[in-house]
Amino acid sequence: MEFTPRKMDWRDGYKLLIGSILPRPIAFVSTVSKDGITNAAPFSFFTVVSAEPMLVCFSPMRRGSDGAKKDTLINIEETGQFVINIVSEEIAAQMNICATEFPPEVDELQESGLTREPSVAVLPPRIKEAKIHLECELHEVHHYGDQPGAGSLVVGKVVHIHADNSLLDNGRILAEELKPIGRMAGNLYTRPLGSTFELKRQVRSGESK
Repeated sequence: MEFTPRKMDWRDGYKLLIGSILPRPIAFVSTVSKDGITNAAPFSFFTVVSAEPMLVCFSPMRRGSDGAKKDTLINIEETGQFVINIVSEEIAAQMNICATEFPPEVDELQESGLTREPSVAVLPPRIKEAKIHLECELHEVHHYGDQPGAGSLVVGKVVHIHADNSLLDNGRILAEELKPIGRMAGNLYTRPLGSTFELKRQVRSGESK
């Protein structure tokens, strides 16, 4: 079948996107509002931008019901800081609770039973149960419409990293210890380490890896 996005309802296009781009890593983002209320929410439109400067990005979509900004985006624009907590399988259920659209005055960490832990370089707390935390300052944000289904691109500069000692082997992260999960379509998640294989990248003469 063939599809033309401009002729489709955005919800149908969204289903094609999330069913095609798989699996997706999850940024479990903790923020604080200007009134001091903690917010935590997962986003599966998430990746690395660059290592120098160390930049990461995620994309919070507008609410499908009315096109309003989500609390995470509002908090980041107001404070300029956030923490990306990497989701391991052990905290998947609590992460899912935080995906609920609670009112702004509700603290998702309290609702989910997760533990806040002070960050080193930013105001928003880390999630203690996560094994990796990326403390970020807002680098830039781009908005792509304000209608339902639109999204924003939030780019953060990583200013501090915490990784549990059990994950490290000569500076590398042991994925089998991290046990990350990935987002599929609908309510499905995946364990990326269920089956793996290696492909070594070919290097031409005179090039470096």
